[in-house]
Amino acid sequence: MSKILVTGGTGYIGSHTVVELQNAGYEVVIVDNLDNSSIEILDQITKITGKKPQFYNLDLCDEAKVVELIENNPDITGVIHFAAHKAVGESVAKPLKYYRNNFFSLINLLTAYTGKDVNFVFSSSCTVYGQPDKLPVTEEAPVKKAESPYGNTKQIAEEILAEAASVNPNYHIISLRYFNPVGAHDSALIGELPIGVPQNLVPFITQSAIGKRGPITVFGSDYNTPDGSCIRDYIHVVDLAKAHIAALKRQEENKMSGNFEIFNVGTGKGSSVLEVIKAFEESTGVKLDYKIGPRRPGDVEQVWGDVSKAETELNWKAELGLEDMMRSAWAWEQYIKDHPFS
Repeated sequence: MSKILVTGGTGYIGSHTVVELQNAGYEVVIVDNLDNSSIEILDQITKITGKKPQFYNLDLCDEAKVVELIENNPDITGVIHFAAHKAVGESVAKPLKYYRNNFFSLINLLTAYTGKDVNFVFSSSCTVYGQPDKLPVTEEAPVKKAESPYGNTKQIAEEILAEAASVNPNYHIISLRYFNPVGAHDSALIGELPIGVPQNLVPFITQSAIGKRGPITVFGSDYNTPDGSCIRDYIHVVDLAKAHIAALKRQEENKMSGNFEIFNVGTGKGSSVLEVIKAFEESTGVKLDYKIGPRRPGDVEQVWGDVSKAETELNWKAELGLEDMMRSAWAWEQYIKDHPFS
């Protein structure tokens, strides 16, 4: 099988994708500077798959080291690019940090592959849509002005990729626009490891449930939704990881309609914050302490994706439901309570 480079491969989505790649028979090379992850995740991946991936502790913003890495691994046929800073709030406070890291790393990778044949899968985001005019949102929906420097990096990165692919026939690029990944591997050996106070709903729920945090605040109960709370399209991280395998196979089988394609990756169903809380309580039997607070600036009211293109052209479909997501996230939280990561 092919050798695949996974940047940010010890991170949350990256580690789950590495597991699915190895389970599918791929050889994996991970590059990560461990800025937002733990080296111990390598051992966790090995426990799940029985095979330890090759690992480079490397900053992709160092162009010379990226070139050296690619030259030393000429048999790499595909790249899955996760490595990026991703905290919306921090990006507002430190925009240059985000532009430098997220653009330099991408450009250095593309430059290293100039003139070389490569399948490239990019980790994008539904944040490019903002608050869509129509729901469910399709890939043809207009990209709106970003709400944060983080969101802007995803928009501009897609422009860079499209333009690079248009002049370089050796690039075969698929951008996956994720909705809201949650949950953990069913082994409970890998999952989301937020640094500091979680900015996302589900890790805050699990940390609150286990006693690390206080009550959960539901930001707003007066939105134009059935129960008044925000709606998002939550997808199990294992389903999301499998979408990357489907994208690689599409590239390997020469089924792309051009050099650059975009796919929504979600469940196609929206769930409100209050529905997520209820699903957690019902799937785990753990009662949550939550309160209603004011709306949070910058929050989109509701968004979920039309994923029919991915289902048809990638031959991929999300299989795990909201209760699976909550149950696995809770199992992971319990695991890391007894097995803390450095």
